[in-house]
Amino acid sequence: MTASSSLSPGAASAAPTPEDHDRPAYPPTRIDPVKTILHGVEIADPYRWLEDGASPEVQEWMRDQDAFTRAELARLPERDAIASRLKQLFYVDAVSAPRHRRGRYFVSRRHATKEKSIVYWKQGKSGEERPLLDPNSWSADGSLSLGGWHVSWDGKNVAYKVQKNNSDEATLHVMDVATGKRSEADVIEGAKYAYASWTPSGDGFYYVWLPTDPSIPAADRPGYAEVRFHRLGEDPAKDRIVRGRTGDPRTFLGASLSKDGRFLVLTVSHGWTSMDVYFRDLRKPGGEARDTPLAVGSDAHYLVEVYKDRFYVHTDEGAPHGRVFEVDPDRPERAAWKEIVPERPDATLESVSIVGGHLALSYLKDASSRVEIRALDGKLVRELPLPGIGTVGGPIGLPDEDDAYFSFDSFTSPQEIYATSIRTGKTELYARVEVPVDPSPYVVEQAFFPSKDGTRISMFIVRRKDMEKDGSARALLYGYGGFQISQTPSFIASMYPWLERGGVYAVANLRGGGEYGEAWHRDGMLLKKQNVFDDFIAAAEHLVREGYTRPERLAIQGGSNGGLLVGAALTQRPELFGAVLCGVPLLDMVRYHLFGSGKTWISEYGSSDDPEQFKALHAYSPYHRIEAGTRYPAILLLSADSDDRVDPMHARKFAAALQAASAGGPVLLRIERNAGHGGADLVKAAVEKGADQLAFALAATGARQPAAASPQQPAAASPQQPAATGAQQPRSR
Repeated sequence: MTASSSLSPGAASAAPTPEDHDRPAYPPTRIDPVKTILHGVEIADPYRWLEDGASPEVQEWMRDQDAFTRAELARLPERDAIASRLKQLFYVDAVSAPRHRRGRYFVSRRHATKEKSIVYWKQGKSGEERPLLDPNSWSADGSLSLGGWHVSWDGKNVAYKVQKNNSDEATLHVMDVATGKRSEADVIEGAKYAYASWTPSGDGFYYVWLPTDPSIPAADRPGYAEVRFHRLGEDPAKDRIVRGRTGDPRTFLGASLSKDGRFLVLTVSHGWTSMDVYFRDLRKPGGEARDTPLAVGSDAHYLVEVYKDRFYVHTDEGAPHGRVFEVDPDRPERAAWKEIVPERPDATLESVSIVGGHLALSYLKDASSRVEIRALDGKLVRELPLPGIGTVGGPIGLPDEDDAYFSFDSFTSPQEIYATSIRTGKTELYARVEVPVDPSPYVVEQAFFPSKDGTRISMFIVRRKDMEKDGSARALLYGYGGFQISQTPSFIASMYPWLERGGVYAVANLRGGGEYGEAWHRDGMLLKKQNVFDDFIAAAEHLVREGYTRPERLAIQGGSNGGLLVGAALTQRPELFGAVLCGVPLLDMVRYHLFGSGKTWISEYGSSDDPEQFKALHAYSPYHRIEAGTRYPAILLLSADSDDRVDPMHARKFAAALQAASAGGPVLLRIERNAGHGGADLVKAAVEKGADQLAFALAATGARQPAAASPQQPAAASPQQPAATGAQQPRSR
């Protein structure tokens, strides 16, 4: 596509102008005069018909939109070169940390010659690896994916989830490790939320079951979830119900059996804001049927580790940065809890695990990892030595074994896995991902700046060391800001084609995330959600003010809740950005809770059924903020045909409304085939999607030119993206 194409700054216009020949010839979209009154407010919804993804008319509209978008993207001048580079970056060998189960070791490997990771096992540390789960062989088109996999404590069986089109819906299977034979009897439908928590003897497991009855609306199904127990070889339809449904689709159930089989811990999570915890002592007469409250009715989170007849409870109750208690299950009342690790004011406690008879505590300090090993009484033994500022995964290991493993990566360091002794602290490199990049020309900075209300926000910035801060560089700003999810320094392979073309890459730590504790999360949810958008806009303004870029050279990116983020930023400050990459987004916040998993997010966003919450939702809902004739930046919306988490109706409605209204643009909708919320689970699909996004952002942010105005007074803007059990590998967005 040439410089005068529809991706050129200022090329498209809503009203007839001499430039109208450059306006994209979008596929036609029907407009319906649909209006509703909600809490006294009239709401126009002319594209409500696009909510019905099964409608033949909507299917045809989707095909036309996707075909139009792919034709536009295929003409971008840098697309093929970027795709070639991404193949080098994505097709690499990688391996996960091993999991030990009674003499057998299990790893997940990514092969440079394969599309999907393969799970292997071996007998003993030095044994020969044998393939166990190879999703590359499950379907000719790659549409069947491996979800979570959980090996029994005796190492004899593995329970694993199969997902069609990488969607959340799943079927649970059981395989004999030694023979590789899949059990025909142990096939469990409704495994969307299932995690197999095995008995010590390996004769069965606890799991969460979800009905697949099509008569139950998708948005209501979480309220029908049950905790069940499955005994190997028995009919899953007769599995015993351990804890019944809540009837509330805003809740999640959880179940975890202690390694020794004594304690069953049951949880009821109320969205992402609080949870109730119960336990059953299965060794006591009648204990299997009696729930003992551990933490019920508090507005806090509780994560329980069980070891040697003691509970170690990680909570933010009364401590937004987190602390740890030891609890005697014979005295579970709150007054008897003993605090062993107090809250730290300078760091957020992310996770607690029992490894090698010790507590392994993972902290975030200014959004980067710190790991401490402590005795069971909470006394500090040592801080884990790390290669630098970055992100740690783990340590992982068994509570009664000394061997442990942890991973480390950063923006300029591909992932490394280290083996460590909990007892002695001896640490050595176990595996490293070799990626063809040269990080030496780049520097990572951490900036701090005020948001609209004065709150101090942090942001990581990656750039060339010799870059002049004259506003001429392109910048790509990524954000998320929700659900306690922290954005930390990690190796993102898809970042490098951008950096290698002189670009700046930035990741903002926004309220709503977990970087600075639970108070930080709550300051970005419900009626305070606008804080997240203000933080992101402040990050963009910082990049411009400090001379990293200027508005027409600035692209923003986010997916899922981050798609809502960039959609809100786009509609609130269209002049601040040159390009928007908006993946699998929420954009109609008035009706989001009626689709997909929407009701499970009400604790985070609120619901338009509530008058006060409706007022806040409607005020920032990107779909409802679109104004005809506004010069919006170029936007590439990325959707997936099998996304059963965030309904694709959001992307469809927003694309239609923006195509009709924008005097800027273009507005393109890319629909990935055989793909769920996380994509298509194929390296080649990630290459294609990454090339489309980066080529679009490059074209939309224009040719490199010196800044025409001072970085302090920028010129007006021109219009113009987790398998937890997969192989450790470079991330892509």
